[in-house]
Amino acid sequence: MRNTGIRLRKGFTVHIADTDRLILRHLVPGDAQFLCRLLNEPSWLQNIGDRGVRTPLAAEQYIQEKFIGSYESLGFGMYLVELKSDQSPIGLCGLVQRGYLPGPDIGFATLPEFWGSGYAFEASAAIMRFSRSGLGLSKLLAIVKPDNVRSVRLLERLGFTHEGECRVPSTDELLNLYGAAV
Repeated sequence: MRNTGIRLRKGFTVHIADTDRLILRHLVPGDAQFLCRLLNEPSWLQNIGDRGVRTPLAAEQYIQEKFIGSYESLGFGMYLVELKSDQSPIGLCGLVQRGYLPGPDIGFATLPEFWGSGYAFEASAAIMRFSRSGLGLSKLLAIVKPDNVRSVRLLERLGFTHEGECRVPSTDELLNLYGAAV
């Protein structure tokens, strides 16, 4: 992993990748309304966890601390996924560095109305390419709750294989661990 030296300036977004239908870019404080909605979707709360972000102001602070902080310190993070056709935000996809994993793991989430359209696969495949060409990574990890069948299927379609289990230190939750070469 390397720090890319990217600094986020006010009003400036960093484009990470695009596909035929999507744009992946850094989150900025102006994305707070969307992020607040996504973080409070029942599917997010069930499969990813409660981040305690209930208002757009709290989401703005979360963007600054978690997302922009990650871009600046690690050179990567979670990115906003937008439709190329109208720049509507539909989800997040990107990389997280967790202290209890030996390398970055891929994460993805879309609003329920966009499920089944292939957007999560498209965004995740773009992040895998960016991980290799933009960050010089050779392997990505993924963690998923054992009963999250949709995410397991997506990971397998992306070429991830089950490598075992891992326990989240803060919650003692047992998750399935996947890995893939990029």
